[in-house]
Amino acid sequence: MANTPSAKKRVRQAITAAERNASQKSRVRTLVKKVLKLNEEGKKDEAKSAFQEAQSLLDRAVNRNLFHKNNVARVKKRLNNRLSK
Repeated sequence: MANTPSAKKRVRQAITAAERNASQKSRVRTLVKKVLKLNEEGKKDEAKSAFQEAQSLLDRAVNRNLFHKNNVARVKKRLNNRLSK
């Protein structure tokens, strides 16, 4: 248990950051699933626009250290490959 006031504050900040990060990660994953679903349904134009939005969110997530850059690069490549087929 944190004893000093600064340690207690850091615990509070860590909890807040974890909640924020979880929310942002969930948003990214949901958008990736949306792209896949639209692609499977044959809605290519909607899937491409959702993919562009997903790319933007994925890149921002890397800058915020939510995901590793190689992981995001792999996800973007796989999404792009699926959309191009």
